[in-house]
Amino acid sequence: MPTAVASESSFDVVSKLDRQEVDNALNQAAKEVAQRYDFKGTDASIAWRGDDAIRIEANSEERAQAVLDVLQSKLVKRGVSLKALDSGEPKASGKLYVLDSALKEGISQEDAKKIGKLIRDEGPKGVKTQITGDELRVSGKSRDDLQSVIQLLKGADLDVALQFVNYR
Repeated sequence: MPTAVASESSFDVVSKLDRQEVDNALNQAAKEVAQRYDFKGTDASIAWRGDDAIRIEANSEERAQAVLDVLQSKLVKRGVSLKALDSGEPKASGKLYVLDSALKEGISQEDAKKIGKLIRDEGPKGVKTQITGDELRVSGKSRDDLQSVIQLLKGADLDVALQFVNYR
């Protein structure tokens, strides 16, 4: 009688952005800024700056911050985590205030180590983590253990937007 070997289940923890959703949110925000009465005459604008940054311009710090709020609400409606957006403070540039926001993708080594430590300290025993590039593989014998790790990470206050993929 052959004995069945318990196979390991695993999933990957990643931090990826849906570029199309971010682009759609940015276009919606730009349209709203162009149409809203409170932005008339404020030189308010929002646009891509390179591949992974967004530039907001307005004639005052408050207006620049208001444009950022519009963008954030559009991102949330489209299911994009605000943790993926790294915004600075508005800076004076000539007669305009400029606010640059970088888009964060991937899990840094430092964040991956924090997540691994969190899983080791608070997660179920027998669950292993392995850092590969900007991803983290979590594996264990029990699928229930892996589900509890996902719940642990969803509840944790981390500075990175996490998705769980390749669950097998």
